[in-house]
Amino acid sequence: MANKNDNKGRMTVEEAGRKGGEETARTHDKEFYQEIGRKGGEATAETHDKEFYQEIGRKGGEATSENHDKEFYQEIGRKGGEATSENHDREFYEEIGEKGGKARARQRDDD
Repeated sequence: MANKNDNKGRMTVEEAGRKGGEETARTHDKEFYQEIGRKGGEATAETHDKEFYQEIGRKGGEATSENHDKEFYQEIGRKGGEATSENHDREFYEEIGEKGGKARARQRDDD
């Protein structure tokens, strides 16, 4: 690793990036980051197709499964279930149950 003095008193690229990131975080709020995230997502969606998203999803899933154990998945499943139950009513569960039942029936018919 290069010594900071090797740059003749100038900041390294890494240090400049870190300082810039810290300043941006200090001067901008959550809405700023949500907006740039939305814009970035829209731009990406305009230039990539369904297969791109399937591939990055597959790679992300593989990396996650390599780095986490059964307990990790149990915990995120529990948290997701709790969040879902807090945000949805009985009709929601009836609707998704009906959809799941129809999907299973179609699958049995196909077998």
